[in-house]
Amino acid sequence: MPSYRCGLEAWIANPRISESWGRCGLLCNQASVTRDFEPAWDVACRLLGPRLKALFGPQHGFYGTAQDNMIETGHARDPRLGIPIYSLYSETRLPTPEMMDGIDTLIVDLQITGCRIYTWKATIAACLRAAARDGKRVVILDRPNPVGGEILEGRVLDVDSTSFVGEFPIPMRHGLTAGEAALFFNRSIKAGLDVVPLEGWAAGSFWNSLERPWVLTSPNLPTIDPVHVYPGLVILEGTNISEGRGTGLPFQFVGAPFIKQSAHLVERVRKLLHLPAGKHPPGLFLREASFEPTSGKWMRKSCNGIQVHVLDPSKVRSFDFAVALVRACFELSDGAFAWKDPPYEYDLVTLPMKLIIGSQKADQKFLAPDFSIHDPFWHEGHEAYAGDAGNILIYPRSKGLVAFQS
Repeated sequence: MPSYRCGLEAWIANPRISESWGRCGLLCNQASVTRDFEPAWDVACRLLGPRLKALFGPQHGFYGTAQDNMIETGHARDPRLGIPIYSLYSETRLPTPEMMDGIDTLIVDLQITGCRIYTWKATIAACLRAAARDGKRVVILDRPNPVGGEILEGRVLDVDSTSFVGEFPIPMRHGLTAGEAALFFNRSIKAGLDVVPLEGWAAGSFWNSLERPWVLTSPNLPTIDPVHVYPGLVILEGTNISEGRGTGLPFQFVGAPFIKQSAHLVERVRKLLHLPAGKHPPGLFLREASFEPTSGKWMRKSCNGIQVHVLDPSKVRSFDFAVALVRACFELSDGAFAWKDPPYEYDLVTLPMKLIIGSQKADQKFLAPDFSIHDPFWHEGHEAYAGDAGNILIYPRSKGLVAFQS
């Protein structure tokens, strides 16, 4: 028996649930598949027939081929179905009235990563806003949170640091499924919303235990290992440290030319995390490594650093590890460390690191003379968020949403 059934598979098992959906659009990408790899658009075509009027794609494009940070994709027409494919990462990130005009229900089937930074949650919120504006309905075909639905990491977003990588007060590792996130957002948006829930999913489980392959959601999350550390290592996007883009191991290779010796970086991270000699961050192994990106930061430059190996996803706490990693690179850089300049995900003026961490104090905290990984700043707001989000949870949590304990 399958370990669980995703929302798309639940729809296949009970196709009558879509009888009231009327004319439909479908937001998905190539990762929106069944256990047997049937694409969501084929399922929708089979179950809806001529009622399927339009397809929509998120960041990285309908087929998941585009790179990161404001690399837009254009609109197209599906050659087989003869219906439009609208890009929601183009000149608009909000479905326009013209896009919504021919549909009654916008079906959303997106495999989120469990990290606030990943822009698909902002796209879901945009779909809810468009539906509220135009009197339409949104149906979420839910999928698991691949990094588990119980553990929280990273501070809750401050209201003065909102952007396309964070519109709502949630932490970096937020513990919600796409359906639960939509319910959380919709408390203020108030669109017509239904969730086709997961069946048989345990919120405390991780993707590795779900007995199905990972289909890359975007070019730089090609396997499940980088997904487990993405809620932490994504903060490297706000620096001049390579996060491994342009290599075969994005979000696993980390480094820069100004790191003179990889061993010094590993040792400095260990000390900042207060780990005993020879120990590695929980669930991880940090292997000294060198690499040369073929694109992105430090293209065709030899970088010293580490390869992050995921040994036990249930123990991984990638956010603290990544905070210590950024600080260690700063301390070892001999003045070469730098913040990434704007623009970042359509914010043209704010320092990207402030948007990524979700606080206008982020850059100061990283470079503070009294820096500490135990500073409450890094995980501020968990208790209030856990109580607030607890009101919309669809799936039981044995311990609720667990605030991070440093």
